[in-house]
Amino acid sequence: MKITHIIIGLNVGGAELMLKRLIESHLNHAEYEHSVISLTDLGKIGPELQLMGIKVTALGMRNALNLPRTYSRLRRTLSTDRPDIVQTWMYHADLLGGLAARAAGVKNIIWGVRTTEIKSGGSRITRLIRKACALLSHVIPTKIVCAASAAQKVHEDVGYVSRKMQVIHNGFDIDKLVATPAQRDSVRTEAGFAAEHTVIGSVGRFNAVKDQKNFVQAAGLLAKSYANLRFMIVGRDLTPDNIQLMQWIAATGAPECFTLLGERSDVPACLAAMDIFCLHSRTEGFPNVVGEAMAMGKPCVVTKVGDAAFLVDNTGIVVPKEDPAALAEGLEKLLSLSPLELSTLGRSAQQRIHSRFTMNHSRQQFEKLYQAISSVV
Repeated sequence: MKITHIIIGLNVGGAELMLKRLIESHLNHAEYEHSVISLTDLGKIGPELQLMGIKVTALGMRNALNLPRTYSRLRRTLSTDRPDIVQTWMYHADLLGGLAARAAGVKNIIWGVRTTEIKSGGSRITRLIRKACALLSHVIPTKIVCAASAAQKVHEDVGYVSRKMQVIHNGFDIDKLVATPAQRDSVRTEAGFAAEHTVIGSVGRFNAVKDQKNFVQAAGLLAKSYANLRFMIVGRDLTPDNIQLMQWIAATGAPECFTLLGERSDVPACLAAMDIFCLHSRTEGFPNVVGEAMAMGKPCVVTKVGDAAFLVDNTGIVVPKEDPAALAEGLEKLLSLSPLELSTLGRSAQQRIHSRFTMNHSRQQFEKLYQAISSVV
């Protein structure tokens, strides 16, 4: 079965990593042949897929002026490759890829919906594309896969066809979410943490939707009461060169409590170096990083966005979004626990991921979907 994935780009992000994990899970399954088309460039993940032997095509789209040319190239590529299924990832790829796939004669098209923020999410163009997708959901996709139950609900509310939608949560490769004590200690030493320090950490690119300001302000409130508390921030553009971020940190009055590690290739080791993980976003779909932290045995405090509350269930603390005081209060609830209680909560979080959200489970759900739509005459 030939499956062609279409995605706007291949830099590191939730959708891109899930696509990579899905393809990796089929490397030893000869019945599935995956290929990938990036509407823009190869990004970071494209070369990694190519090293696995996956065909990756980059169409080089730079802006809206390139849309006609990109559409034409996309249609020609699909007409030549003749995939059994075209699977698109997120709005722009859903619209452009869906139209091109239909024009190329592809019968089985799977759209991918991930965001849960409708009212304020995305640019004006993104909102227009979402409206177009809602109208075309009646005729283009065979199925619409949502990464979160919350994503399904809000898209049904704006006109997406309910009967075509189903939820397949992200899956986690738990064999890769491990770190040795030496790796943990190495990150803590690099960050300047001592043995007596309790570390609260966050992982995610610098972006308004991730709301690092919320985390920094909450951390500032806690730093006044906990002398041994430290905060580790990991992700793209989260470095001392980030003027806006450094201004927020300076305003806390405790800049010495913060360590900025930027984008890392050793995220499991960074997670292992934390005692508590914090998700402080103002919008999410199904937050990969929370599942990764839980798989590493970390108790989590999360804002009530997307399926974050569903994911942590009773193994963590859920607080309102965009409320530093509430976030600080949630983190303080975990800080009040004994080391044994904190460890027990972390093990419960880990068990929840291992029992319900492995990549193997997600792979099986996608395989059932592929088989189901391919068998329809």
